[in-house]
Amino acid sequence: MKGNEAIAHAAIRYGVDGYFGYPITPQSEVLETLEAEMPWETTGMVVLQAESEVAAINMVYGGASTGKAVMTSSSSPGVSLKQEGISYIAASELPALIVNVMRGGPGLGTIQPSQADYFQATKGGGHGDYHLIVLSPATVQEMADFVGLGLDLAFKYRTPAMILADGVVGQMMEKVVLPPFRPRRTDEEIALQCPWALTGKHGRDHHNVITSLEMDSVKMEHNNIRFQQTYKTIEENEVRYEEKFTEDADYLIVAFGSVARICLKAIEEAREKGIKIGLLRPITLWPFPFKEIARLSHRVKGILTVELNAGQMIEDVRLADEGHVPVYHFGRMGGMIPNPSEVIDALQSHFPEITIK
Repeated sequence: MKGNEAIAHAAIRYGVDGYFGYPITPQSEVLETLEAEMPWETTGMVVLQAESEVAAINMVYGGASTGKAVMTSSSSPGVSLKQEGISYIAASELPALIVNVMRGGPGLGTIQPSQADYFQATKGGGHGDYHLIVLSPATVQEMADFVGLGLDLAFKYRTPAMILADGVVGQMMEKVVLPPFRPRRTDEEIALQCPWALTGKHGRDHHNVITSLEMDSVKMEHNNIRFQQTYKTIEENEVRYEEKFTEDADYLIVAFGSVARICLKAIEEAREKGIKIGLLRPITLWPFPFKEIARLSHRVKGILTVELNAGQMIEDVRLADEGHVPVYHFGRMGGMIPNPSEVIDALQSHFPEITIK
């Protein structure tokens, strides 16, 4: 099935209580699949096409405040519209899952694949000092797996999580093993697991109000300090990445999402000709694997980041490298997808000592 379809099926099986979305290419199959499966008749899951992206994210905000497992999905321009709501959810310390299947921009741009929302996802996107947990799938299997992982992490840390997928992974078809059905939690279980939730249940104490507003500057600073402590804990415990052929690599490629698959093919072709290149694929774009890249930078002669953008992740790679070796970028934009030979050409261009015939 398509990556977008896998997300929808995984949401049903994971026990998601509510999905609120709005169609936009190249992620519309998430909503379309949920509508076709009609989970409200089997699991009780609410599926609602909102009147706009702004309405959808605020429905997520409301659902999250009751302790329910809720999510939304969109693509780049639609996620831009959701940014204010995402910031509110983060400030209210609520768990939620946002899916962004990226397309080319800026503006309305193209409906073709892109990875140009890296800054938006990993640097906060909306206003204020906050972070999202950002998961980057490279396979249809990970599209399914990251629904459960994203919501589990969101509830663990009471913060929004995002699946940041590019349009290639959303639209391509692969075999996928769907997760087993997990029953939706009862109201009693939610009350036990989420004591902060506002359920309206008779007899519960509701003196605490869920809000992102704080007019007292001292209290607002205390809130932000608490947020930063949570983010530090996440950085210490939730970094995820994948390494390929790094044990003896002379050069390192850093790439995420579908581009990592293209780079892996380029690396395999280069190694057949005696050129030792390794791959590091960040799975969590935030928290970013700074320590892992720093470790590898002391063992290689140079690093190339490959992205479907003008060069965004390269900033984090350079921070990790700390100037130890040269770090260069190769990217395509506007929906253009590189092939393995272009990646090899970029390596040779930046590191002319590499000779691959």
